[in-house]
Amino acid sequence: MTKKKKLNVGIGFVTGRKNFKSVAKTYVNNWNESGVVDNRNYALHLFVAYDLAYKNTKLFDYRISDEEILDTVDSAHYIGHSGVETEVEYLIRNKVINRKEANLIFGEGYAMKRNTVLYFALKNKMDYLIFLDDDEYPVATIKVKDSIVWKGQEVLSTHIENLEYCDMTHGHHCGYISPIPCLNFGDKLSEREFRVFIESISNDIVNWASVKEKMKDGGVTYASLDIIESPKIETVKEISGMKFISGANLGFNLKDADKLFPFYNPPGARGEDAFLSTCLSECTIRKIPCYTFHDGFSTCEHLLLGVLPNELKSMRAESKLITKRFLQASIGWIRYKPLLVYITNRSGYEAEIRKIKKNLAAVIPGICAYFGNDKFKAILNELDYFAAHVEEHYRDFENTKKALDKIVRFLECNNR
Repeated sequence: MTKKKKLNVGIGFVTGRKNFKSVAKTYVNNWNESGVVDNRNYALHLFVAYDLAYKNTKLFDYRISDEEILDTVDSAHYIGHSGVETEVEYLIRNKVINRKEANLIFGEGYAMKRNTVLYFALKNKMDYLIFLDDDEYPVATIKVKDSIVWKGQEVLSTHIENLEYCDMTHGHHCGYISPIPCLNFGDKLSEREFRVFIESISNDIVNWASVKEKMKDGGVTYASLDIIESPKIETVKEISGMKFISGANLGFNLKDADKLFPFYNPPGARGEDAFLSTCLSECTIRKIPCYTFHDGFSTCEHLLLGVLPNELKSMRAESKLITKRFLQASIGWIRYKPLLVYITNRSGYEAEIRKIKKNLAAVIPGICAYFGNDKFKAILNELDYFAAHVEEHYRDFENTKKALDKIVRFLECNNR
């Protein structure tokens, strides 16, 4: 009788936070509880791409010594600068890619670190790769009347069970997903002005009705009881040239090289998940019934200790920290907006950019006055710069896709 081959499942983290090991332990406990660890058909492999500069951390903050965790996974890979450079030299020496292409795939930035995890997963012959974030936890918060309840989520097992039938899996998110704070509209800033601002800087997936709902709930996105109690699988549809996914709670089936695409964003921008979304028209993507709680403001780390609050704090614009995060997010969004419009609406690109500039020029003075922060004016300069360089960024994006394809084909030959 032929022995069934184990399914190699990679779990990828891109991290720069000191609490990474606590997050990893929480997930391991979750995998034990859901039965994934005891399933002899699965081999679990951890891939950790760490950034020492992000929060001034040390390798100690990421390298796991807890025997309970190490006994759970079949291997653990820690990916830092020197390890990446070794692989880059190997690929260049073998004439797979050149240095410029290597910088597109493995350079500095969040998107590139995700590509690095994807590369190491492929090189180590993973069948599946599931990305988890170090500020997302395997638990859902549900609003019931005037209270909230919590429910653990079988994140890993839900991805594994569905990846057999599709190219990618994409779970749900709850918690502090959005950096948009709660505002009190009035003479200083009207709802119409803020809506124009948000729709100008964000992508087409952002729905104003959902933004208003989050603001009404104090900036919190609650899990749907229907999705949890009556789980169903949805196939992600294409909207405006995108099959929208997010960068975490995201699974890749690595068995088909033709369905693998890189993460990319223009320098200093956000949107690596949005640009990946533009590549997926031929891919089958399942929206699967599992949630992760996004701790976007790092205010709920007590969840890692099993402490479940009875209410979640509202994210108000009066907080300087929340305003700063919103400003940074707004700049990150506007930096990728020109390229996203260029990809998804080439014929209407010039008209759309003119409209965005006009709308932002009209509403940004009110935004600055409301938040008491003139740094929001920089958004117009950022838009001008990234619109002026959109063709260069588009070439980089296309060359990133070509570079990944070369790497994937090379690894495919070497792994036979």
